[in-house]
Amino acid sequence: MFRVIVSHARRHPSLIPLFLIIGSGGIGAALYVMRLAVFNPDVCWDKKNNPEPWNKLAPNDQYKFYSVNVDYSKLKKDRPDF
Repeated sequence: MFRVIVSHARRHPSLIPLFLIIGSGGIGAALYVMRLAVFNPDVCWDKKNNPEPWNKLAPNDQYKFYSVNVDYSKLKKDRPDF
């Protein structure tokens, strides 16, 4: 597959930016899915030691990718312990 891409790029140099943009988009999507699998509180990898990871979040933990106007370090606890 890589050999075919290189041969097309040698014959048609105008395809090089297309290959770079498509490749960087694929890498970015893979990194985002990996980030969701590792840092999202809805994903539970160890059900024996931590069956409900969403209950162990502190109110100042930021798990969203981007937050516009919320400063998570200044939030206080407003919910009961379970």
